[in-house]
Amino acid sequence: MPAADFATVTADDLVTGEGVALDLPAASLGLRMASGLIDVVVTMVTFVVAYLLLVIAAVLTNDAAAVGFAIVLTSVLVFLALPTALETFTRGRTIGKLALGLRTVRDDGGPISFQHALVRALIGFVEIYAFSGVPAFFSIMLSTRGKRLGDYAAGTYVVRERVPLRLPPPPPMPPQLAAWARSTDLATLPTGTALAVRQYLGRLGTLDPVSRERIGRLLLSDVLPYVAPAPPPGAPAEMVLGAIIAERRERDLVRLRRDDELRARLLTEG
Repeated sequence: MPAADFATVTADDLVTGEGVALDLPAASLGLRMASGLIDVVVTMVTFVVAYLLLVIAAVLTNDAAAVGFAIVLTSVLVFLALPTALETFTRGRTIGKLALGLRTVRDDGGPISFQHALVRALIGFVEIYAFSGVPAFFSIMLSTRGKRLGDYAAGTYVVRERVPLRLPPPPPMPPQLAAWARSTDLATLPTGTALAVRQYLGRLGTLDPVSRERIGRLLLSDVLPYVAPAPPPGAPAEMVLGAIIAERRERDLVRLRRDDELRARLLTEG
Protein backbone atom coordinates (compact mmCIF):
# COMPACT_ATOMS: atom_id res chain seq x y z
CA MET A 1 0.00 0.00 0.00
CA PRO A 2 1.45 3.43 -0.90
CA ALA A 3 2.76 5.53 1.93
CA ALA A 4 0.28 8.26 1.04
CA ASP A 5 -2.53 5.99 2.18
CA PHE A 6 -1.35 6.12 5.77
CA ALA A 7 -2.65 8.88 7.99
CA THR A 8 -2.45 9.81 11.62
CA VAL A 9 -5.68 11.27 12.94
CA THR A 10 -5.40 14.67 14.59
CA ALA A 11 -7.67 16.53 16.96
CA ASP A 12 -9.20 18.31 13.98
CA ASP A 13 -10.10 15.02 12.33
CA LEU A 14 -11.91 13.88 15.45
CA VAL A 15 -14.41 16.71 15.26
CA THR A 16 -14.95 16.73 11.50
CA GLY A 17 -18.62 16.60 10.60
CA GLU A 18 -19.98 15.19 13.87
CA GLY A 19 -17.42 12.42 14.14
CA VAL A 20 -15.02 11.37 11.42
CA ALA A 21 -13.39 9.14 14.04
CA LEU A 22 -16.21 6.70 13.37
CA ASP A 23 -14.27 5.81 10.20
CA LEU A 24 -11.55 4.48 12.49
CA PRO A 25 -11.76 0.88 13.73
CA ALA A 26 -12.43 0.19 17.38
CA ALA A 27 -9.39 -1.06 19.26
CA SER A 28 -9.15 -4.83 19.51
CA LEU A 29 -9.16 -6.80 22.75
CA GLY A 30 -5.43 -7.42 22.44
CA LEU A 31 -4.60 -3.74 21.99
CA ARG A 32 -6.90 -2.75 24.85
CA MET A 33 -5.26 -5.29 27.15
CA ALA A 34 -1.75 -4.22 26.15
CA SER A 35 -2.44 -0.52 26.63
CA GLY A 36 -4.30 -1.25 29.86
CA LEU A 37 -1.36 -3.25 31.19
CA ILE A 38 0.99 -0.36 30.46
CA ASP A 39 -1.36 2.02 32.26
CA VAL A 40 -1.71 -0.32 35.25
CA VAL A 41 2.08 -0.63 35.60
CA VAL A 42 2.52 3.15 35.36
CA THR A 43 -0.30 3.71 37.85
CA MET A 44 1.01 1.21 40.40
CA VAL A 45 4.55 2.60 40.22
CA THR A 46 3.15 6.10 40.67
CA PHE A 47 1.03 4.92 43.58
CA VAL A 48 3.96 3.31 45.38
CA VAL A 49 6.18 6.35 44.94
CA ALA A 50 3.46 8.81 45.98
CA TYR A 51 2.43 6.60 48.91
CA LEU A 52 5.97 6.37 50.25
CA LEU A 53 6.47 10.10 49.99
CA LEU A 54 3.19 10.89 51.76
CA VAL A 55 3.71 8.26 54.46
CA ILE A 56 7.21 9.56 55.16
CA ALA A 57 5.82 13.05 55.47
CA ALA A 58 3.02 11.79 57.75
CA VAL A 59 5.45 9.85 59.98
CA LEU A 60 7.63 12.90 60.36
CA THR A 61 4.61 14.72 61.77
CA ASN A 62 4.27 11.91 64.36
CA ASP A 63 0.52 11.74 63.71
CA ALA A 64 -1.11 8.30 63.28
CA ALA A 65 -4.20 9.80 61.65
CA ALA A 66 -2.01 11.44 59.06
CA VAL A 67 -0.81 8.02 57.86
CA GLY A 68 -4.37 6.88 57.15
CA PHE A 69 -5.10 10.17 55.44
CA ALA A 70 -1.99 9.70 53.29
CA ILE A 71 -3.32 6.36 52.03
CA VAL A 72 -6.70 7.85 51.11
CA LEU A 73 -5.16 10.91 49.49
CA THR A 74 -2.72 8.83 47.46
CA SER A 75 -5.50 6.55 46.21
CA VAL A 76 -7.70 9.48 45.14
CA LEU A 77 -4.86 11.27 43.39
CA VAL A 78 -3.42 8.26 41.56
CA PHE A 79 -6.51 6.23 40.70
CA LEU A 80 -8.97 9.06 40.06
CA ALA A 81 -7.45 12.53 39.66
CA LEU A 82 -4.43 11.53 37.55
CA PRO A 83 -6.22 9.43 34.87
CA THR A 84 -9.07 11.95 34.67
CA ALA A 85 -6.68 14.86 34.15
CA LEU A 86 -4.55 12.91 31.68
CA GLU A 87 -7.44 11.86 29.44
CA THR A 88 -8.99 15.34 29.64
CA PHE A 89 -5.86 17.26 28.65
CA THR A 90 -4.75 14.77 25.99
CA ARG A 91 -8.28 14.40 24.58
CA GLY A 92 -8.62 10.70 25.24
CA ARG A 93 -5.08 9.40 25.54
CA THR A 94 -3.22 7.71 28.39
CA ILE A 95 0.38 6.54 28.49
CA GLY A 96 -0.64 3.11 27.22
CA LYS A 97 -2.91 4.48 24.50
CA LEU A 98 -0.24 6.92 23.34
CA ALA A 99 2.29 4.10 23.09
CA LEU A 100 -0.03 1.91 20.99
CA GLY A 101 -1.77 4.57 18.92
CA LEU A 102 -5.17 4.49 20.61
CA ARG A 103 -7.57 7.20 21.68
CA THR A 104 -10.83 7.37 23.61
CA VAL A 105 -13.62 9.19 21.77
CA ARG A 106 -17.31 9.81 22.35
CA ASP A 107 -19.84 7.46 20.80
CA ASP A 108 -20.43 10.09 18.11
CA GLY A 109 -16.69 10.25 17.40
CA GLY A 110 -16.00 13.63 19.02
CA PRO A 111 -13.31 14.37 21.63
CA ILE A 112 -14.14 13.42 25.21
CA SER A 113 -14.59 15.99 27.98
CA PHE A 114 -13.79 16.08 31.69
CA GLN A 115 -17.09 14.38 32.53
CA HIS A 116 -16.36 11.44 30.23
CA ALA A 117 -12.86 11.03 31.66
CA LEU A 118 -14.14 11.22 35.25
CA VAL A 119 -16.80 8.55 34.73
CA ARG A 120 -14.29 6.26 33.01
CA ALA A 121 -11.84 6.69 35.91
CA LEU A 122 -14.49 6.03 38.57
CA ILE A 123 -15.81 2.87 36.92
CA GLY A 124 -12.30 1.87 35.92
CA PHE A 125 -11.11 1.76 39.51
CA VAL A 126 -13.82 -0.78 40.31
CA GLU A 127 -13.63 -2.99 37.21
CA ILE A 128 -9.84 -2.88 36.75
CA TYR A 129 -8.29 -2.56 40.20
CA ALA A 130 -10.97 -3.78 42.61
CA PHE A 131 -11.87 -6.83 40.46
CA SER A 132 -8.47 -7.40 38.79
CA GLY A 133 -9.77 -6.40 35.36
CA VAL A 134 -12.12 -9.37 35.00
CA PRO A 135 -15.31 -7.32 34.30
CA ALA A 136 -13.39 -5.13 31.84
CA PHE A 137 -12.02 -8.18 30.00
CA PHE A 138 -15.40 -9.82 29.45
CA SER A 139 -17.09 -6.52 28.63
CA ILE A 140 -14.51 -5.70 25.94
CA MET A 141 -14.65 -9.24 24.57
CA LEU A 142 -18.44 -9.21 24.22
CA SER A 143 -18.78 -5.66 22.86
CA THR A 144 -18.70 -5.02 19.12
CA ARG A 145 -16.80 -1.80 19.83
CA GLY A 146 -14.58 -3.19 22.55
CA LYS A 147 -16.27 -1.21 25.30
CA ARG A 148 -15.48 -1.79 28.95
CA LEU A 149 -18.06 -0.95 31.60
CA GLY A 150 -16.62 2.54 32.04
CA ASP A 151 -17.11 3.17 28.32
CA TYR A 152 -20.77 2.15 28.53
CA ALA A 153 -21.31 4.47 31.49
CA ALA A 154 -19.50 7.42 29.88
CA GLY A 155 -20.74 6.94 26.32
CA THR A 156 -17.25 6.41 24.87
CA TYR A 157 -15.14 3.82 23.09
CA VAL A 158 -11.50 3.42 22.07
CA VAL A 159 -10.31 3.68 18.45
CA ARG A 160 -7.07 2.99 16.65
CA GLU A 161 -5.45 6.12 15.27
CA ARG A 162 -2.55 4.61 13.34
CA VAL A 163 -4.41 2.92 10.54
CA PRO A 164 -4.17 3.08 6.73
CA LEU A 165 -7.06 5.22 5.53
CA ARG A 166 -8.06 8.33 3.68
CA LEU A 167 -10.32 10.62 5.65
CA PRO A 168 -13.10 12.18 3.58
CA PRO A 169 -13.10 15.97 3.45
CA PRO A 170 -15.52 17.64 5.87
CA PRO A 171 -18.72 19.05 4.35
CA PRO A 172 -18.14 22.67 3.32
CA MET A 173 -20.25 25.51 4.67
CA PRO A 174 -22.84 26.54 2.04
CA PRO A 175 -22.16 30.28 1.48
CA GLN A 176 -25.90 31.03 1.29
CA LEU A 177 -26.42 29.74 4.83
CA ALA A 178 -23.17 30.83 6.48
CA ALA A 179 -24.67 33.89 8.20
CA TRP A 180 -27.65 31.90 9.48
CA ALA A 181 -25.48 29.05 10.77
CA ARG A 182 -23.15 31.40 12.65
CA SER A 183 -26.11 32.97 14.46
CA THR A 184 -27.86 29.73 15.41
CA ASP A 185 -28.11 28.12 18.81
CA LEU A 186 -26.97 24.53 18.13
CA ALA A 187 -27.80 21.97 20.79
CA THR A 188 -25.95 18.65 20.87
CA LEU A 189 -27.53 16.22 18.44
CA PRO A 190 -28.40 12.68 19.61
CA THR A 191 -25.72 10.22 18.58
CA GLY A 192 -27.96 8.31 16.18
CA THR A 193 -29.15 11.47 14.46
CA ALA A 194 -25.62 12.86 14.14
CA LEU A 195 -24.41 9.62 12.58
CA ALA A 196 -27.32 9.47 10.15
CA VAL A 197 -26.72 13.06 8.98
CA ARG A 198 -23.01 12.47 8.54
CA GLN A 199 -23.58 9.28 6.52
CA TYR A 200 -26.21 11.00 4.40
CA LEU A 201 -23.90 13.91 3.54
CA GLY A 202 -21.08 11.52 2.72
CA ARG A 203 -23.26 9.54 0.30
CA LEU A 204 -25.08 12.31 -1.52
CA GLY A 205 -23.38 11.45 -4.78
CA THR A 206 -24.63 7.87 -4.68
CA LEU A 207 -28.32 8.68 -4.07
CA ASP A 208 -30.89 9.25 -6.78
CA PRO A 209 -32.61 12.68 -6.67
CA VAL A 210 -35.86 11.36 -5.20
CA SER A 211 -34.18 9.45 -2.37
CA ARG A 212 -31.79 12.32 -1.79
CA GLU A 213 -34.65 14.75 -1.25
CA ARG A 214 -36.80 12.37 0.79
CA ILE A 215 -34.04 11.28 3.19
CA GLY A 216 -32.81 14.85 3.52
CA ARG A 217 -36.22 16.09 4.62
CA LEU A 218 -36.65 13.23 7.10
CA LEU A 219 -33.28 13.96 8.66
CA LEU A 220 -33.94 17.68 8.73
CA SER A 221 -37.17 17.11 10.64
CA ASP A 222 -35.15 15.21 13.27
CA VAL A 223 -32.50 17.93 13.49
CA LEU A 224 -34.66 21.07 13.56
CA PRO A 225 -35.76 20.66 17.23
CA TYR A 226 -32.09 21.16 18.17
CA VAL A 227 -31.60 24.30 16.08
CA ALA A 228 -32.86 27.83 16.67
CA PRO A 229 -33.82 29.91 14.80
CA ALA A 230 -35.16 27.76 11.96
CA PRO A 231 -33.33 27.89 8.60
CA PRO A 232 -34.47 30.27 5.86
CA PRO A 233 -37.68 29.10 4.17
CA GLY A 234 -37.11 27.14 0.99
CA ALA A 235 -33.50 26.20 1.75
CA PRO A 236 -32.72 22.67 0.45
CA ALA A 237 -32.56 20.09 3.23
CA GLU A 238 -29.10 18.81 2.27
CA MET A 239 -27.75 22.36 2.29
CA VAL A 240 -29.19 23.06 5.74
CA LEU A 241 -27.79 19.81 7.13
CA GLY A 242 -24.39 20.59 5.63
CA ALA A 243 -24.42 24.05 7.19
CA ILE A 244 -25.30 22.65 10.63
CA ILE A 245 -22.53 20.04 10.52
CA ALA A 246 -19.95 22.51 9.22
CA GLU A 247 -20.82 25.06 11.91
CA ARG A 248 -20.72 22.38 14.63
CA ARG A 249 -17.26 21.37 13.46
CA GLU A 250 -16.05 24.97 13.44
CA ARG A 251 -17.34 25.58 16.97
CA ASP A 252 -15.65 22.40 18.18
CA LEU A 253 -12.36 23.52 16.63
CA VAL A 254 -12.68 26.96 18.23
CA ARG A 255 -13.30 25.33 21.60
CA LEU A 256 -10.30 23.06 21.19
CA ARG A 257 -8.06 25.99 20.20
CA ARG A 258 -9.32 27.95 23.20
CA ASP A 259 -8.53 25.02 25.49
CA ASP A 260 -5.04 24.77 24.01
CA GLU A 261 -4.40 28.48 24.54
CA LEU A 262 -5.65 28.30 28.14
CA ARG A 263 -3.50 25.25 28.84
CA ALA A 264 -0.43 26.93 27.34
CA ARG A 265 -1.07 30.08 29.37
CA LEU A 266 -1.45 28.10 32.60
CA LEU A 267 1.75 26.19 31.93
CA THR A 268 3.61 29.40 31.17
CA GLU A 269 2.35 31.11 34.30
CA GLY A 270 3.11 28.02 36.36
